[in-house]
Amino acid sequence: MDNTDKVVTFIEETRHMGLRVEPPDVNRSSYRFTIDGDDTVVYGLGAIKGVGEGAIEGIIEAREQGGTFRDLFDFCHRIDLKKAHRRVLESLIRAGALDHLGANRATLMMQLPFALKVAEKAESDRSAGMIDMFGDPVEQEATPLPGVVPEDTEEWDDQLRLQGEKETLGLFLTGHPIDRYLAHLKELIGTRIARLSLDDVRGTRNRRGGKKVKVAGLVVAVAKRNTQRGPMASVLLDDKSGRIECTLFSETYERFRDVVATDAILVVEGSLVPDEYRGGLAIRADHVQTLESYRQASCAALQVVVRETWLREKALTAVDLVSELKQVLQPHQGGPCRVTVRYERLDAHVRLRLGEAWSLNVGDELLRSLNRWLGEDAVQLRFRPPQRAEQPKPELVYSR
Repeated sequence: MDNTDKVVTFIEETRHMGLRVEPPDVNRSSYRFTIDGDDTVVYGLGAIKGVGEGAIEGIIEAREQGGTFRDLFDFCHRIDLKKAHRRVLESLIRAGALDHLGANRATLMMQLPFALKVAEKAESDRSAGMIDMFGDPVEQEATPLPGVVPEDTEEWDDQLRLQGEKETLGLFLTGHPIDRYLAHLKELIGTRIARLSLDDVRGTRNRRGGKKVKVAGLVVAVAKRNTQRGPMASVLLDDKSGRIECTLFSETYERFRDVVATDAILVVEGSLVPDEYRGGLAIRADHVQTLESYRQASCAALQVVVRETWLREKALTAVDLVSELKQVLQPHQGGPCRVTVRYERLDAHVRLRLGEAWSLNVGDELLRSLNRWLGEDAVQLRFRPPQRAEQPKPELVYSR
């Protein structure tokens, strides 16, 4: 429980076994990992970084005495805040352990200060010995005053949500950082790690041979070491379909060391070779870059779909639309990607291609802004065909 690296290894093993791992939950989890049925493991609260055993014991005791927690205010009202202080509660929120007590993690984090104030006020009144007109102790309700607590807010984007899980659990539990690229990977890269085959390298005996390949994945681990020729690194890539070790020898590592880091999402081009030490396959890297920059350079066109029904729902005029679209696009001007606006009515549609001055750098920030504003299905990308990796030329053999 105290060794996050081992927990990560065990979680990966359960997934390979076809078992489901449920996130931690203050209404369901125990201190240790538990099981629910034949195929489900429930995450233990004791494996959350920054949450001590005393705080967890207090939470479980309050749950056993008063039943499940209704919401964040009820939770803060019933637990011992001396053991579970604000930082502990923030860790629980980022780990997903309070997901069922509010609209989402962003809302829970925003409402936490108010919930703590309400709970502290109730505790102060109890300590002061407040009684009602009949002489009985006053039971304070864990209910905030109307209008005091901010309304529900939009959830964190996937990157921020998953980063919170990585910091508190040591792994990405409810998603994968590469998820936001999955819709484009086939067009961008064309090859998934799981589809690489030993048949591609059969007969290859040295690290300089092998088939030229291009893969993308999350950097799970980086191992660096010094050699006579200088520093080199081994990078473990994960694209959800599989994992592969990529070796960056000294010259390559020196060129791309700035982008090689744990949790980065990279595109690696190089030679597919047999892994002599672990068995299976490995890649001898020749070129490395972030997947975001690779997608940005490969993007040929961005189409934004605007529907008349959406304009009516938002109570926007055409003038409002132009103004807001300009504000969203303007910070990203100066890239290679042309922009088209497709306006749809029930009886007709039209495509408007913006001028070259509105060619954009299409990065994660722009796509998140457009998706939040117009909806996930309103943003479409078209890419240039991926260049085929060059294959090694056959050696010429001369004989008499």
